[in-house]
Amino acid sequence: MHISIKNLLYAVAITTLALVLTGCEAQETAGDKLRDLDFTVIGESEQPDALKSNIAEKSGSAFQISYTIGEELYIAVGYGEQPSGGYSITVNEFYETADAIFIDTTLIGPGSAQNVTGTPTTPYIVIKTENIDDKPMKFQ
Repeated sequence: MHISIKNLLYAVAITTLALVLTGCEAQETAGDKLRDLDFTVIGESEQPDALKSNIAEKSGSAFQISYTIGEELYIAVGYGEQPSGGYSITVNEFYETADAIFIDTTLIGPGSAQNVTGTPTTPYIVIKTENIDDKPMKFQ
């Protein structure tokens, strides 16, 4: 069997092009999720005093706060004044990328069957997690 140099070079070129175009492995980009993060929702009694003061100052309007003490990171998200009680906040996603920590929350209104007061409230959530390399917070 005889293979010409021309056919051999053609086969090598096609193989090289295929490797370049497809890559040997997937590479992470800065926005790719590295991992979901563990957290605990904490009440007012567990919040550092400085964080409580900051929340109290901002609670009339929507706010997003990250507060670090040593190895602990506290994240507070508030939705400003609401017309009644019965609101809750859920954490949809909380994860780390190569460049940042992302949190996505949603305000959930009172259900139609709930007995709520007509008194305005300022719902917020505070979570506690590990401080990760002083990465910036990205709120979604």
